[in-house]
Amino acid sequence: MTTTYPYIQHHGAVRGVTGSCHQLWLGPQDSVLIDCGMFQGAETSGNGAGANHLAIEFSLTSVRALIATHVHIDHIGRLPWLIAAGFTGPVHCTEPSALLMPTVLEDAFMVGIKRDAQLAERFIEKVQPMLRGHPYKTWITLLHRDDLICKVRFQRAGHILGSAYVEFDVEYVETGLRRRILFSGDLGAPHAPLLPPPEPAWRADVVVLESTYGDRNHEDRRNRRDRFQAVLEEALADGGTVLIPAFSIGRTQELLYEIEDILTRVRSRIGVDWSELPIILDAPLATRFTALYRQLKPWWDVEALKRVSSGRKPLGFEQLLTVETHSQHLSMVNRLAHTRQPAVVITGSGMCNAGRIINYLKAMLGDPRHNVVFVGYQAQGTPGRAIQEFGPRGGYVDLDGERFDIKARVHTLGGYSAHADQKGLVNFVTRMRHWPEEVRLVHGEEGAKQTLARELQKRARQLDKPLRVVIPTG
Repeated sequence: MTTTYPYIQHHGAVRGVTGSCHQLWLGPQDSVLIDCGMFQGAETSGNGAGANHLAIEFSLTSVRALIATHVHIDHIGRLPWLIAAGFTGPVHCTEPSALLMPTVLEDAFMVGIKRDAQLAERFIEKVQPMLRGHPYKTWITLLHRDDLICKVRFQRAGHILGSAYVEFDVEYVETGLRRRILFSGDLGAPHAPLLPPPEPAWRADVVVLESTYGDRNHEDRRNRRDRFQAVLEEALADGGTVLIPAFSIGRTQELLYEIEDILTRVRSRIGVDWSELPIILDAPLATRFTALYRQLKPWWDVEALKRVSSGRKPLGFEQLLTVETHSQHLSMVNRLAHTRQPAVVITGSGMCNAGRIINYLKAMLGDPRHNVVFVGYQAQGTPGRAIQEFGPRGGYVDLDGERFDIKARVHTLGGYSAHADQKGLVNFVTRMRHWPEEVRLVHGEEGAKQTLARELQKRARQLDKPLRVVIPTG
């Protein structure tokens, strides 16, 4: 069977929303990787890789470079294993991602390989020279030969600081064939704090599109802020703690930005003393990323910069307390569980499958005074998904092999998702000036992908446009 180039091979994010890794084959001897992320929960690659088996399961002989869309671990967390497998090529990303990535990779190394600070430091020293940070909207030449030219360009994706969708321009000189191939990475939602929204590309021949929320639309920003404020008011009223599991980078900073805005708006409200509500960031890694976000102000959106120029501190306000050491963390858990002091705690991990959130959940899930607020996607097989699904029914969750009844109130605020919803995903494709011939749906559960595929095909029929929608299986 003759292979037609370019073609795409998927090594992850085809059986769920984690482990993003795609290989763009330019010819029989040349390819590039787009992302190389960790798996979480029960999700796997289809070739044996998963949360408990992160070794690289495909050949790297042809791989000339890694293109990182952004620095979440489900997109770049397997880089230590990629290097262990022999990868020595460049890692291309945006300028903010190049600043953020060493901290992400150090944590991935400490958690996934060995909790040894010296070894982790040596690993980062090895990675640092491989990083190539680029400005948005600028073409970078990856390969330039007599027979093949391949360029890549990063465009704002609005997901987290530094996130991008990537456009490849591939030219086969001898035949004159040119192809534009786009990988969405993770696309952000409109009105996300700190970030401008993504704008669709001008054109593409093939689009590899995430589909996390391909089967639903988010509530608007006003509704989400009102609902979030109502949960905080409950905490003030009943002396409970609001637990927010959040990823250290992106989501945590957005939450701090939104909380600062709520506190600013309601500080003088009659009958409610908001000044007594501590906002506790119990996540050393998130604290480091928040400091890096402050350094990256040039990439904030206009609204955020306006708040700074007016004297506000969106990521460093007075009521924000940070918890660093493990002993301080245990003391905080004990204090909040056994007193009636209202508080908001932001901690990791975002899917409740590791980290300091576990101790809080063990101490507080059985008490109806407390609230658990989910502001991000919970993958199949994670404790977060179990709490989200069974908590409202009075169910239970298993944590570290022990069963805990869920009596705390459980809330899901969909409007805080850092991912585009169905409308945003459809618009990303259909608002291109020149539509793609093919859309490949990845990074979503099966139902979300099927629903999004139907919606894309429906829109194509309405506009009389030819469009092939593919759901890869591996």
